[in-house]
Amino acid sequence: MFSKAVPQRIPFRTVISLLALGFFIACQSPSARRDPTGEIFPTVSGASLEGEAISLPAALAGEPALLLVGFVQDSQFDLDRWALGLWQSGATIRAIEIPTIRGLVPRMISDRIDRGMRSGIPSEEWGSVVPVYRDAPEIVKFTGNENPLPGRILLLDAAGRVVFFHDRGYSTNALARLLEVAASLP
Repeated sequence: MFSKAVPQRIPFRTVISLLALGFFIACQSPSARRDPTGEIFPTVSGASLEGEAISLPAALAGEPALLLVGFVQDSQFDLDRWALGLWQSGATIRAIEIPTIRGLVPRMISDRIDRGMRSGIPSEEWGSVVPVYRDAPEIVKFTGNENPLPGRILLLDAAGRVVFFHDRGYSTNALARLLEVAASLP
């Protein structure tokens, strides 16, 4: 004869973990890469690692600024090369690093993620790092995140318009072009 199978209960933690993983994966679909040169950077909000609420590009209005956008943790190597190249060139343009982290789960644990970033960045640099969580989809739509490894480098003019964009990894030629464009800004 056939025996009746007894349904087994799935532990609550397992259900929650699977749901969270599903949300995380669903929120990570890539957007096609695009060059937003000539467009105004979208309005996004975040808080610097110092805890200061910042709205971009409004916080940068009136002066050119360089945005170093990273979509994945491994982008940090590329962004660090850009920062080092800028420093070695003697450039004085204001630079803001924007870790762009989308998804429900990262938003829920943003304090923990920010603590992790602070642990690897000297405190005097915390003001120039502005993680964006809630508005991350706006940045993703603006630049695309397909092949997220290289950072997205955006030079904004005083009005917040993108006047230089690069998304293929650091190169000295790209840095030279960026510095050329920066030097032409009022």
